[in-house]
Amino acid sequence: MAKTIHLEIVTPDRKLLSEDVDFVGAPGYNGEFGILPDHAPFLSALGVGSLHYNQGGKTYWIFISGGFAEVSANKMSVLAEVAERAEEIDIERARKARERAEKRLVEQRAQIDFVRAQAALQRALTRMKTRSYTS
Repeated sequence: MAKTIHLEIVTPDRKLLSEDVDFVGAPGYNGEFGILPDHAPFLSALGVGSLHYNQGGKTYWIFISGGFAEVSANKMSVLAEVAERAEEIDIERARKARERAEKRLVEQRAQIDFVRAQAALQRALTRMKTRSYTS
């Protein structure tokens, strides 16, 4: 039997995933990283991005926004502030969020909310990108 890694993804609202997988790619705070079976123990803050995992020759995508990932003993635990399977993402809602964020960036360029608007834009764009992987 081929070795796998057990991937668990949990948010404050739900357990999104608990599966044995072949590979995990995740959006670390300082860049993407990959995890294979027998990986060394590892802890990382997560940024906004698309987590992907391979299982049975197929790739699956999940939008992640913030949190932490811990790897030990062929198990990867992801504690995410927000996590959505690509097929769960409402693309129209993400487009509207992008438009609102872009408008705020123009209107509030000199104000303190500029950073919040940038973060909202990044989340909206990443949701749209993650959703596109299932199309």
